[in-house]
Amino acid sequence: MAKFLGIDLGTGSVKAMLVDEAGRPVSEASRAYPVHSPQPGYAEGLPDEWWHQTVEAVHACCAGHAADIAGIGLSGQAHGIVPLDAAHKVLRPAILWPDVRTVKEVGEILALPEAVRLPLANPVVSGMAAVALLWMRNNEPAVLEKTSIALSPKDWLRLQLTGNCATEPSDASMTLLYDMAADGWSDAMIRAVGIRRDMLPDIIGSTESGGTLRPQAAETLGLPAGIPIAAGLADTAACLLGLGQTRPGATVLQVGSGMQIMTLVDRITPDIQPFYNTYRGCGSVRYKMAAMQNGGTAFEWARAALGASWEDMYKAAFEPDPGNGGALFLPYVGGERAPLLDPNASAAWVDMRLGCGRAQMIRAVFEGIAFTVRDSWDAMKQTGVAADHMLLTGGGSTDPRWRQLLADTVQLPMRPVVDAGNATIGAAYLGGIVAGHWADEDDLPENETIGPLIEPQSWPQLDALFGRFRATYRQLKQR
Repeated sequence: MAKFLGIDLGTGSVKAMLVDEAGRPVSEASRAYPVHSPQPGYAEGLPDEWWHQTVEAVHACCAGHAADIAGIGLSGQAHGIVPLDAAHKVLRPAILWPDVRTVKEVGEILALPEAVRLPLANPVVSGMAAVALLWMRNNEPAVLEKTSIALSPKDWLRLQLTGNCATEPSDASMTLLYDMAADGWSDAMIRAVGIRRDMLPDIIGSTESGGTLRPQAAETLGLPAGIPIAAGLADTAACLLGLGQTRPGATVLQVGSGMQIMTLVDRITPDIQPFYNTYRGCGSVRYKMAAMQNGGTAFEWARAALGASWEDMYKAAFEPDPGNGGALFLPYVGGERAPLLDPNASAAWVDMRLGCGRAQMIRAVFEGIAFTVRDSWDAMKQTGVAADHMLLTGGGSTDPRWRQLLADTVQLPMRPVVDAGNATIGAAYLGGIVAGHWADEDDLPENETIGPLIEPQSWPQLDALFGRFRATYRQLKQR
């Protein structure tokens, strides 16, 4: 039987997965690499490290199956930018989405005329490609002058595999250089940022072939040369595809290092967005997304600060429920996007009193991170989206007690997805489409890993605590 390989080039690790002709996972592997921060606020990646770990992950995943692989699909972290010279050599470390060095450049873009910003249909935040390129123009003009083409991380990986430069709509729509109404690069924004139009790659369809596996890469990966490789998807769009969500109204909560609420919509009306993103998905899919920066990152920060293992965290928070002792936790360890759009937001425990100890502080961490989801969902509902339940996915959503707390806090049923590798599965599905096994995104097998609904329980004290949570950030902000 033919098999299809998906490769997901994430922020801190690369994942590889093989699926069979029925879309069932056969094997998987992952390898980690660091995010480098040479100065406070910087978040950079080294493509050489990405490639080395991709080779390792593919070897581990495909051992014994290499001859069966008929197609390859890609997904990857969004927003980042890899500048290359005319020989396709990397000119500097990639600037990644968590990077917040660009406060000045964000201000410059916000000052642009509304006619330039309106078609972008996205808020202006640090880490997006347009902002990073403007920073390069202001701070590294010699590097920008040498830049022949600038690629997203996933598109850079496809270049290594095929020798071809291209992008596709989902990644392009995340650059802040894409006209959502016209479905193409925004010439007005490109001029405003001060880069050359030919610095951006051509846009092809996500399911189209981005080339075939070239001999040198094939030998390194231990795979046959000539395997077709799909153009690919940004990770959130690949997650939607892997979950089989291709129809308007579907809503997904993805919990990982960051958290995202994604709702599919039937049309886009470009406007100046207050906090949420509007992106292209696979085929005709469009979706609104509230991106919260502080999911697993806030958990890890709090865990380190309190000297707690993950077992300690769950035990203290839920066995038995210790309450929060009146404490609130603001989880903004890395600033925040949705719904605050405040890169300077910071974390804090507040309102602690006698009787509030380590267990109560840990419980407040879980509640505070759940409150950020509620805050974003309430704000998204004001834009006209609605849902009768959320699919709950991601490596940070596996514990049933945490799932129940999310449902109780957001007051919406949650339907967990058992398999956490949905972006990688989505990439593998693209491999099956480009190989001709499936006709298109509507021909994919039905996802069989979706669990039963988790019905929310009513806890009036959570609603009251949520009101305090929202007010506390805003009060601190005014100081």
